[in-house]
Amino acid sequence: MQWSALLVQLLNGLASASSLFLVAAGLSLIFGVSRIVNFAHGSLYMLGLYVAYGLMQWWGDGAWGFWLSLPASALLVALLGVVLELTLLRRIYAAPELFQLLATFALVLIINDAALAFWGAEDLLGPLAPGLDGAVNIAGRYFPEYDLFLIALGPLLLLCLHWLLNRTRWGVLLRAATHDREMLGALGVNQAYLFTAVFTLGALLAGLGGALQIPRQPASLTLDLGIIGEVFVVVVVGGMGSMSGAYLAAVIVSVLKALCVAVGTVTFFGVELVFPKLTLVLEFIFMALVLVLRPWGLLGKAQAVSRNSAPIEAPLKNASRRMRATFSLLVLGLFLLPWIGNDGAYGPTLMIDVLLAVLFALSLHFLMGPGGMNSFGHAAYLGLGAYGAALLYKSGLGGMEAALIFGPLLAALAAGLFGWFCIRLSGVYLAMLTLAFAQIVWSVVFQWDQFTGGSNGLLGIWPDGWLGQGRFYYLVLCVTVVAVVGVRRVLFAPFGFAMRAGRDSEMRALASGIPVRQVQWFTFVLAGTLAGVAGSLFVFAKGSVAPELLSVTKSVDGLVMVLLGGLQTLSGPVVGAVSFSLLHDFLLGWTEYWRALLGLIILVLVLLFPRGLAASVPTLSGWVAHTVRERKT
Repeated sequence: MQWSALLVQLLNGLASASSLFLVAAGLSLIFGVSRIVNFAHGSLYMLGLYVAYGLMQWWGDGAWGFWLSLPASALLVALLGVVLELTLLRRIYAAPELFQLLATFALVLIINDAALAFWGAEDLLGPLAPGLDGAVNIAGRYFPEYDLFLIALGPLLLLCLHWLLNRTRWGVLLRAATHDREMLGALGVNQAYLFTAVFTLGALLAGLGGALQIPRQPASLTLDLGIIGEVFVVVVVGGMGSMSGAYLAAVIVSVLKALCVAVGTVTFFGVELVFPKLTLVLEFIFMALVLVLRPWGLLGKAQAVSRNSAPIEAPLKNASRRMRATFSLLVLGLFLLPWIGNDGAYGPTLMIDVLLAVLFALSLHFLMGPGGMNSFGHAAYLGLGAYGAALLYKSGLGGMEAALIFGPLLAALAAGLFGWFCIRLSGVYLAMLTLAFAQIVWSVVFQWDQFTGGSNGLLGIWPDGWLGQGRFYYLVLCVTVVAVVGVRRVLFAPFGFAMRAGRDSEMRALASGIPVRQVQWFTFVLAGTLAGVAGSLFVFAKGSVAPELLSVTKSVDGLVMVLLGGLQTLSGPVVGAVSFSLLHDFLLGWTEYWRALLGLIILVLVLLFPRGLAASVPTLSGWVAHTVRERKT
């Protein structure tokens, strides 16, 4: 490889780092002050491209039209940020952080379908930048002038943000809010206006970062979720709240990916290494290494990851007679489902999907609720269970029974390995490390064509003959019932009390002689194993498995199900999984814009039931009964 080609790729990486830094800086500001993990930040970036493209179509793509469209689109996205903050986010600041994430994910669905309705499904390619549409000769190779402009813009914006945060009164208030919001409010500072201003600035930076990409990439509906993972990596690796750290991380990530493209394929001791394939997952490998060696990020503060005691929740209660009777009737109804109605196999087929969703949500709830460990990459164990069962079955080394055992075993081994590193972190850092491991697994599965089938997956995996004629439905039902009852028994056993003690107050639990780290590690393994059970059943229910089962989207689906039902109750994952699955199935066949409608429903449920459906329904029914009694008297 010539040094000139290496230099050009290095410059390409620096150009990409500038736009990535803008989006990451906005997200870091919003999280530092409002503590909201804004999943919709990638949607604001996507809108920056779409709005810039629309303005250029309106004003023309000449010099004035192009260069005015960039700041104008950023301002319009910032205005949308003001509307979102005033109408929605301000109402959920008091809600738990994970429910705020659920609300912002609902915004992702709504904004994506709004862009689909307004601009259509096709990618939209914008014009070149007038005045900077040429190229300069660098070491015998041509490099775009616009990319040189982006390289200079990144450090300039970093200096502007540094001055704003460190040399102005507003910046002092912002840094004070980051460290102690309660004290700031006691001093008479209006936090509502401060939060609105911060969210507006964050949206402005995201919109500008997107608009600046219009000559480099087309506006696409996949940009929202495509950029948010990379932005989370930059924020966490750089150190939460550190602008310099965000810029350093953006440069490192972008340059490493550019250099992988430059290196290409290298043969090392007879082994062919294809470096461009690493670009799909390089940032997550880098993040995993940083978080394992320096958990607070490159330029973050060590205190940022100190383990604080979680809010102590009410003790779990044994199921009442009414609850046990209701559960028994529900199981009986599910047992009789194939004989009820005239819909053929549709009812049992749909219910298999619902039961598998319950298993997956139950495993994640076990980790996040009683275990107190947030995960953004739980789909890794669902996918490994599915691929483990499929590979053993396809290899001919074992039948379906052996495959159903090997799948969860593979998921358990992966959970044990990843959990050993993850339990040393907490909060957002823990969640992001789980995401990193999940993306690494997804990348291996997606690119290992000879073994996993690559993007096509594995096909032709069906239950054995003795499970035909609908009997597979009863297998899934029995496994789900056993899992629900078994998890409840575990949580009321001494191990379950040790889990919740370590979650609520680690210091007190350690003083009481509870090995908190070992309990958390075993919790991780149990949760991964249960997800692997769901995955191994999934592959025989569908007859195939594809890399999408390990994707971030699937992990987010699990989060939505758990949070929709509620973390504080044992029935939460069941209620959330059933509600989400049935809503998804109904809306998918009803309208093209089912994502927006699903997002609206989730928003309404979050606002009405901030503790989740399962936790709020008893309170609501008690309020109704109390109201009725008062009226009678």
